Formats: sequence, C-alpha cells, structure tokens
Amino acid sequence: MKRQGASSERKPAWIASGKAGATNAFLMEVCVDSVESAVNAERGGAGRIELCSGLLEGGTTPSMGVLQVVKQSVQIPVFVMIRPRGEKYHHKMDFSVIPAGSYTNPPNLAICRPLPVTFHRAFDMVHDPMAALETLLSLGFERVLTSGCDSSALEGLPLIKRLIDQAKGRIVVMPGGGITDRNLQRILEGSGATEFHCSARTSRDSGMRFRNSSVAMGASLSNSEYSLKVTDVTKVRTLNAIAKNILV
Repeated sequence: MKRQGASSERKPAWIASGKAGATNAFLMEVCVDSVESAVNAERGGAGRIELCSGLLEGGTTPSMGVLQVVKQSVQIPVFVMIRPRGEKYHHKMDFSVIPAGSYTNPPNLAICRPLPVTFHRAFDMVHDPMAALETLLSLGFERVLTSGCDSSALEGLPLIKRLIDQAKGRIVVMPGGGITDRNLQRILEGSGATEFHCSARTSRDSGMRFRNSSVAMGASLSNSEYSLKVTDVTKVRTLNAIAKNILV
C-alpha cells in the first residue's frame, strides 16, 4: 500500500487531477528509491512519485529521513510505499502511508486519512481480480496499481482494460510493470487508463576505482556491486512526450 506524503503540489499543466475518470490528460507516476531519482523524475515531468526502498525486493518502506529529504527536494506529490519486508503479501500489518499491500488482511484506512491511498501490486496475486476490485472499493482505496495479474502491463493489458471498464470511474486503475517507450502508447490506448506507473531507470557505473571481484555485499550475484540504477530524466521526458502525443 502507499499513502501520499504531505507536500505542496506543482503539477505540469497537462497532468491529470481529480477523481477517477475526471481527467483530460495522463498522469505519470515514477517509482524511485533515492533523492537523486526523485529530483530526476520531477525534472523529467513526472506528475507523482512513489517513494520506496528495496526495489530489488519489489519495494519496501523507505526511511523517514529519505522521505523528509525527498519532500524538501521536490514539489510534486510523494506517495510512500508501506511494506515492511520483501516476503510476499501475507502480513498482519502492511501499511502506514501509501501503497497498501496485504490483501489477506485488509487495512483500516481511517488511520491514513485525509491522505489518499493506493493498493499496490499485491493485487496481482489475487485469485479473482474482478471481485478484488470491488473489495478495494468497499475499503475506500482511491487507486490500484496492477500489471493485469501478468508478468508485465503489456501482457496483462486485456485484464487491465476489463478492470477499468468495471471500475467505471469509481477507482483509478493504474497500469504498471515493464512500461517503456516501446509499449506505453499501446498500453494507454488499449486500456483506457488515465494514469500509468514506471521506473524509467538506467544503470550508472560506480565511481569506485579499486574493485574486489571476489566479494559480493548481498545474497544475489546477478546485480553488479559496481553499478547504480537511477531514474533517467531523458526516459521520463520521452514517456511524457508519448503520453501527450496520444491525447485526444
């Protein structure tokens, strides 16, 4: 689950706002895990930030310190991932400020108010997504992030469209998962979505001069110790341009 961090809003003129369906443009949410990435997302024209830690685990709750500095550094809305650990989604309590993430133990959203709350991709693990959407509505969620219960938003596009059709503007269904400049137009046009979620990241080589190839500072050997993934301003701008060009 994610909840909006209190921040002043400076939205690009084309960004959507208001209730689900009450828009005339697209809103781009960028997932970030650092102050640098948050600043880059805003510079590229993102309309909202999802602030996380542990993106290799699917996103966990960032520290209060990172949240405070991000809020001081950007003016667009900041939504905070609320997920205590990387283990899937069976938690007794899995939220505090923004993406709510425990479908089997629905949260009491009263503690989040008046901030809006998004149900994150725990939704993609449910058995019956159409029934789950109605459950989220009954609980008071404003938005759900989903890849259509598939490996990517493009693969899950048919279900995303069905969810948006069923929602009828009562809740925002936001596609996310593997969205790039190569598939964004197809996803937006094929789903009818008004918002979309992406990371728009690129890898940057480490500045370390000496490198000990015998040591890895984590359990996974698939990720280099000597590179860093950050939000790419150019990628954000490219996705923005694509979204603006398909407006009607």
